[in-house]
Amino acid sequence: MDDRFMKERPVFPLLISMALPMVISMLVNSLYNIVDSYFVARISEDAMTALSLVYPVQNFINAVTIGFGIGVNAVIAYHLGANELERADRAATQGLALSVIHGLVLAVGCILLMSHFLPLFTDSPALMDLGVRYSTVAFAFAPIIALSMLFEKIFQAVGNMRLTMVAMLCGCVANIILDPVMIFGLGPFPAMGIEGAALATGIGQTLSLAIFLAAYCKRPLRVHIRKKHLAPDGKMIVRLYSVGIPATLNLALPSFLISALNVILASFGQVYILVLGVYYKLQTFLYLTSNGIVQGMRPLIGYNYGAGEHARMRRIYELVLLMSGAIMLVGTILFLAVPEWLMGLFATDPATISAGASALRIISAGFMISAVSVTSSGALEGLGMGMPSLVISLFRYVIIIIPAAFILSRFFGAYGVWNAFWVAEVVAAAVSLIVYRRCVNRGASAAQGN
Repeated sequence: MDDRFMKERPVFPLLISMALPMVISMLVNSLYNIVDSYFVARISEDAMTALSLVYPVQNFINAVTIGFGIGVNAVIAYHLGANELERADRAATQGLALSVIHGLVLAVGCILLMSHFLPLFTDSPALMDLGVRYSTVAFAFAPIIALSMLFEKIFQAVGNMRLTMVAMLCGCVANIILDPVMIFGLGPFPAMGIEGAALATGIGQTLSLAIFLAAYCKRPLRVHIRKKHLAPDGKMIVRLYSVGIPATLNLALPSFLISALNVILASFGQVYILVLGVYYKLQTFLYLTSNGIVQGMRPLIGYNYGAGEHARMRRIYELVLLMSGAIMLVGTILFLAVPEWLMGLFATDPATISAGASALRIISAGFMISAVSVTSSGALEGLGMGMPSLVISLFRYVIIIIPAAFILSRFFGAYGVWNAFWVAEVVAAAVSLIVYRRCVNRGASAAQGN
């Protein structure tokens, strides 16, 4: 597969061809998240609350596996752009070995953690029981998730977005179909309740991995996993983690944020924890779609950076910023126009729906400006600049929003927490522009000096 098209084709159609399959995949993935939560909410409101409490740890598993995959993706794309095929193969092989280790450690560690994690946020035995039952099944699939994310990023690094779209779509559709079957017991399947939701998710993830493995074995790539590269290579491992760790922290920070906000909101009532959990389910429709565009951008930016095509790199960034802003505009309109209907998908109590609708309207004020930090952070990851990308995410998820939520909640209760979201997005956008421009200008100057 010839990957030179990434520096030769016109920028706009190239970006569309790379991003569109991922946007479609992310839209379906967003739909899965919403449908999954919808069926869990039909079990009981306690089941939905338990899912909200488990979400930070579940998101952490995804963060580690996806974040490390981003590191592998960036290193492979850079070496392909520089025509260093042997080093690209070494990056893929070392990434595979490390992903297996990550998956096993996450499965065991997170399952053992849950019985100690859940009591931090609730004293309800019913909620803790539901959370442990769901997480035990869901987290057992961590090794499958790690390998699936690794192969997804390898295929993306060589520009094969269609295969990643097909694999993700098949997994998500299988999940959506299996949810009601396994939760409520249809046909020959017994009613498994909340464990059925977790098992349906795991089966979907396994199907995605099977598709990646079949495609890798049957279709030639310019990147190969080779036995001779399995011996640990210290320099390559450091390179992978130098991007992978900041990317992981970028993705894990929302988990930390949700846990911190749950502590603040718990003092005002369990209903606000449920509202926060519903918001994070709904916002995946926007941010996962935007992330689809960013995923299409990462290999393009990394490849062109390695090839010294800095003008194309800037044009790609500008187009992605415009497209992400358009997605966030749609989200803002939806959250302002029909917040009660959106909340009604996951709750039946009128008081919960009313509180949630107010939260959605307030939080949506920061959607459009967030496109700046989302695009800048993703572009820096594609360039292999993991630490500057992490700085942006720290401003979005820790440095501004948590202190602001704590202070504003002292004056305005839970509504102060919701206002902290748009405050953090405004500050993070300003910081991201400064960080991105300085890093890119410094990189271009260094390249010219060489």
